[in-house]
Amino acid sequence: MATTTDSGKLDKETVVEDEEALEKQHFLRIIHAYRNYRAYALDRVQRSEKSFNKLSDRHKKLLPAQLGHFNKIRIAIDTNYELILRILNSTDHMFVNKDMENTKDPRNTGKTISSYHMEKIYTTLKQFSRDWSSEGQQERDLCYKPIIEEVLSRLPIDKRHKKRGEPKKVLVPGAGLGRLAFEIAKLGYMCQGNEFSMIMLIAANFILNRSGGINSYTLYPWVHQYTNNKGSEDQVKAIKIPDICTQSLPQDANFSMAAGDFLEVYTEKDYWNCIATCYFIDTAHNILDYLDKIYEILKPGGYWINLGPLLYHFSDIPGENSIEVSYVELRRAITEIGFVILDEHTDAESTYTQNPRSMLQYKYHCVFFTCQKPRHSSNTKCS
Repeated sequence: MATTTDSGKLDKETVVEDEEALEKQHFLRIIHAYRNYRAYALDRVQRSEKSFNKLSDRHKKLLPAQLGHFNKIRIAIDTNYELILRILNSTDHMFVNKDMENTKDPRNTGKTISSYHMEKIYTTLKQFSRDWSSEGQQERDLCYKPIIEEVLSRLPIDKRHKKRGEPKKVLVPGAGLGRLAFEIAKLGYMCQGNEFSMIMLIAANFILNRSGGINSYTLYPWVHQYTNNKGSEDQVKAIKIPDICTQSLPQDANFSMAAGDFLEVYTEKDYWNCIATCYFIDTAHNILDYLDKIYEILKPGGYWINLGPLLYHFSDIPGENSIEVSYVELRRAITEIGFVILDEHTDAESTYTQNPRSMLQYKYHCVFFTCQKPRHSSNTKCS
């Protein structure tokens, strides 16, 4: 609890200390989850094997390859864990004053493993496939390529401006493992990715700053998918990452990743030339807060480019506030806030961390639009 001074004001130093303590605890919980990936994943294999062993001898003979498949799953999990240990070893410089006690001991199982955090780690493994493997190219082309082309069209690079120290600034909220922001920075923009998830940030830090050469690491992103597999080999299909050298940015590139809540991190008004959101705006408790923030921090004349669905991540989570509106209602709010819609497509097909070999395929029909903050804007919103 933060204390108060005699004047009734919060003791700012205590508040900062409390926030740092909470951040440290959260960081260590995430490290703990990563560290226990192998034990958690192997427990799931054991449950499947236990069910198989209860079969009659006749039924076991009908599935002669099943026990061998379980062993392949274990090998795949071990390989994933080797990568995770490399990721953990890359966290030393992420927080200057963090307590790293026991973070490097993979045998520490003194705390309960969070299934929520473990599912997020499974998702991160699939994100590696989406963002940093050749197998993810098709999905990236559906999602990132239209955004990149729109950035280039609306905000063309002027080498004279770069020489005068006037970089064109692009922000990518919800950057995940950073590939979209990386590609935009590589084109010559000053680009910053913003990510809230510490699980994602730890993985992004590794792939962007500490990874080796092209295809240095083997990963099994689909090993935790036990259903809808056409062939057993699909579950244990390996990929290689990264598909490009992440140290290949030009020497004068201006690229960074910022941790934290989008609504809290960005407070400077009229700063960004462009904000590119991909599968992001539906992560808000209140999507209108995102709209207000984007409008506020864009420069007059700046562009907001968006591609994604409206899944509304908090809609079915007990105890969480969630505002869910249709795109028609959202579009009305966008224009009421002051944006001018320059281009709009309401049937942009794309996928998200989709296993191309799965018998179950999800396809989103996304909205892809470009909005502009009027050049005469003074950051006053409609009431």
